[in-house]
Amino acid sequence: MARAAAEGAGDAAWLVAAHDTAPDMLLAADGYIFCGPENLGAMSGQMKEMFDRAYYPLLGRIEGRAYATLIAAGSDGEGAQRQIDRIVTGWRLRRVADPVIVNLFAQSPEAIAAAKEVPAEELAKCRDIGAALAEGLRLGLF
Repeated sequence: MARAAAEGAGDAAWLVAAHDTAPDMLLAADGYIFCGPENLGAMSGQMKEMFDRAYYPLLGRIEGRAYATLIAAGSDGEGAQRQIDRIVTGWRLRRVADPVIVNLFAQSPEAIAAAKEVPAEELAKCRDIGAALAEGLRLGLF
């Protein structure tokens, strides 16, 4: 999903894993797409750790920047979505696209452990979010 969003954004995008993201990278960006799985009803530990490292260094420095979210979920994805929205409220970020939550219906231990394939129509939504964010930033809309 993250790769699809980056493809949509083209050269305007940096595709960076949460564990590799540093506060100065977030400070240098004009907008954000937070993409990750929902694990046990919450955002992934790596995403949480990224927010833990970056929150205070960026507080008061990135207000008004655009963001969107892409969540891969085994059931509903709402827990991870709420957590991200709550955290970025403190940064005063501005949501510029409806959340994309892809339910992969992984409920059994076997389904949870198995490789997942995101349907093509959902990947197209992710590409569209990336393209729209990049174009909105390029045009000065966000």
